[in-house]
Amino acid sequence: MFQKLYFSSFLFLFCVAVGFAQDVPDSKVNKRNRRSNILQDTNNVIILDTIDILNVENPPDSIEISVLDSATLQISPNAIENIIDYQALDSIRFDLVNKKIFMFNKSEITYDDLFLEADYVEIDMDKGEIFASGMADSSGTVIGKPMFKQGEQKFKTEKMRYNINTKKGLIYTVITQEGSGFMHGEKIKKYEDNTTYVKGGKYTTCDAQCPHFELAFNKAKVIPNDKIITGPAYLRIEGVPTPLALPFGYFPNKKGRANGLIIPSYGESANRGFFFENGGFYWGINDYVDLALLGDIYTRGSWAAKVRSAYNKRYKFNGNLDVAYAINLTGEKNTADYQKANDFMFRWKHTQDPKAHPTRRFSADVNILSNTFSKFNSTNTSDYLSNTFQSGVSYSTSFAGKYNLSANIRHSQNTLTRQVDMSLPEVNFSANRFYPFRKKNRSGSLKWYENISMSYNANMKNKITTVDTLLFTENILDKMQNGIRHSIPVSSSIKILKFFNWNNTVNYTERWYSQSIDRYWNNNGFTEGELVTDTIKGFNAVRDFNYNSSITTRLYGMKQFKKGKLAAFRHVLTPTMNFAYNPNFGSSKWGYYKYYQDQSGSLRQYSIYEGGLYGSPPSRKSGLASFSLTNNLEAKIRNKKDTADSRKVILIENLTFSTAYNFALDSLRWIPLVINGRTTLFKNLYVTYNSIWDPYVLDSLGKRTSKLEMNTNNRLFRMTSNDWNFSLNLAINQAFIDKLFSPKEVEVPASSTTVSTESNEWNMTLSYNLYYTNRENPLLKMFEDDVIQSLNLQGEFYLTRKWRVNFTSGYDFKSKDFSYTAIDIYRDLHCWEMRFNWIPFGFRKSWNFSINVKASVLQDLKYSLKKDFRDSY
Repeated sequence: MFQKLYFSSFLFLFCVAVGFAQDVPDSKVNKRNRRSNILQDTNNVIILDTIDILNVENPPDSIEISVLDSATLQISPNAIENIIDYQALDSIRFDLVNKKIFMFNKSEITYDDLFLEADYVEIDMDKGEIFASGMADSSGTVIGKPMFKQGEQKFKTEKMRYNINTKKGLIYTVITQEGSGFMHGEKIKKYEDNTTYVKGGKYTTCDAQCPHFELAFNKAKVIPNDKIITGPAYLRIEGVPTPLALPFGYFPNKKGRANGLIIPSYGESANRGFFFENGGFYWGINDYVDLALLGDIYTRGSWAAKVRSAYNKRYKFNGNLDVAYAINLTGEKNTADYQKANDFMFRWKHTQDPKAHPTRRFSADVNILSNTFSKFNSTNTSDYLSNTFQSGVSYSTSFAGKYNLSANIRHSQNTLTRQVDMSLPEVNFSANRFYPFRKKNRSGSLKWYENISMSYNANMKNKITTVDTLLFTENILDKMQNGIRHSIPVSSSIKILKFFNWNNTVNYTERWYSQSIDRYWNNNGFTEGELVTDTIKGFNAVRDFNYNSSITTRLYGMKQFKKGKLAAFRHVLTPTMNFAYNPNFGSSKWGYYKYYQDQSGSLRQYSIYEGGLYGSPPSRKSGLASFSLTNNLEAKIRNKKDTADSRKVILIENLTFSTAYNFALDSLRWIPLVINGRTTLFKNLYVTYNSIWDPYVLDSLGKRTSKLEMNTNNRLFRMTSNDWNFSLNLAINQAFIDKLFSPKEVEVPASSTTVSTESNEWNMTLSYNLYYTNRENPLLKMFEDDVIQSLNLQGEFYLTRKWRVNFTSGYDFKSKDFSYTAIDIYRDLHCWEMRFNWIPFGFRKSWNFSINVKASVLQDLKYSLKKDFRDSY
């Protein structure tokens, strides 16, 4: 009987929901057979009879189903269009007389885009209305308060009432998230278009139940994904009202881009007066590009205008543009310390997505600025500390699978020397290496001549070197250098006796210049005279070639030990012999070199292509045989716990001895011996060494003679320089200290998975550099030493999980002064944050304190106080 009643109740609720019970004509219902309803087919409707179901005292034992034509049915205009899904953890009670449903304990309702969760829910089917609230537990605490969500809107409330048909609701003591902020209200009316009206509310970006701060107001209107408008509002901190009030409040509530004013930062500079900085207008042009127009203004006349833009097209490219022009005035007019600087800056970065095109690439990283821009207008430490800025715009492509083309525009600038180097443009064309004597359908092993390969490379360049003040003058084009260089290397590789690699290369180079020089000595009626250099315009082809041959192999030596911690030594030697030859292109038959007679009557040789972009062919014949021996030494150390396991330790990464002998010279044919090496000790100490040893004796004036040290002083070489460089880099933290001072590794139990957030976490990076030079002074016949030392320290300390201290500093032992030093203190205040930056000394001596709201929507709710480095406090 209970099952029948429960099923009949379910049928009643369904019939009420779809509005069939009162609207189906009696003539179309077979009462005796109790036929009835459910919509399943496009042409027919199945109807469940509800006449006897209303009589709960005598429910029917069974229900018969028949099919009626859908054209005979009438649907109530108040019928609910979609299915209501509902459930409750405790129980669901149906009031059939009043057509209500009562749900208890963790009740959930889903209807269309509406979702409701609460411990108590009451549904009035006649009105299409839902009421929800929490329930008091045994201690009297209300739990299970309603959580209501529709679309992107979400409410947490004490109680609420919502009409499914009109989509209007009345919500009490509510908290809802709007964008990056939270709206609290004593009473909220929600309308069909999701617009809400709030009475007795407050707006905050703090997600705490009792916010740490809020803007309190009496009335407000919330337009989803657009804006929030309030009446008169005032700031409360920790519930305490402050005198900071507004006649009305306007808070952007739109996702994505939004146009609007950018509120400037303000302050005072001792040198330039009161100021507003980085104020302006932001324009989100479309989904791909935006634009910000910013400006700075100072009461003593300085100002700056800035344009910033970012763009991004998915799978195509992205980048940003930053342009600024500034007039910086310091000091008082008509005084010695008065200065006026016209500064500019242009930065553009463009990156092409790898998926954009399989063979074409375009990228740009342009960084051009005046020499004093970073001094007055820098926004970060790296800009201030840098004095060299480089730029590049590059385009490259390949075609036919073997040809490559690239075009580049390059720029390099030093703000200290004010020198500017620019390549406008530089073009490279190359053909991949190919083997002209190999057959397409070959079989068997390769013949020696089939390993002969060729390639081609062309480089075209237009370059200028000047100072930034002359960069845009009228005659700047006359100072440009240009040329083209063609290179064709022909090479082969042959294996001799399986162990020796013999490589031979013939290089042909041709340079094209548009000018040459003519030089002569002009006395011009003066005692000393002058050297005159004339530029001769015209096409010039400059050719040279050379031959290079090298043979190399590799030797291995190993010593193994059966006992002890040391398992083995391995010594790898790589000897290389090389021979290079080029003819004398300084002879008159080539026409590349000429002579002029100086004032003393001596002939001086010069290249008519001196200063050319690709230089000149060598002026002397060279037959240079060079020798080098490279060493590598490694050791294997056994594991104490497992003797079968061992680890490799590199003792000497590289130790190379190299020298050469030039057959083409009349004397001093031996080239000084060069020894260089490097290794790493204790994983963190990097050591490099370089020394030069001369086989020839010096005369009394410190000049090299043809006498060998071996014959004169009974030694093979005389050391002329000796350089050592030690570089130590340590990453120090608590784990490093524990490992350093703990004799054994401490195993952490597997169950210990939590880490205390209150522990003092810290890390520090220590860098120490020592550069020692010992060089011979030929005139004094003694060695002069020089030591350069520097120490740099960077660190980060978490005093607690919300207090963080960062610092960076260093010391130069030679100048006996500290390098750039800065201390940053940060405090996480939940919804606020506090920062203090201090540079205690140096040119950028300054400090800056700020406390602000984290959320960007209230980014102008802040307090800042600073002393700028330009103020010389």
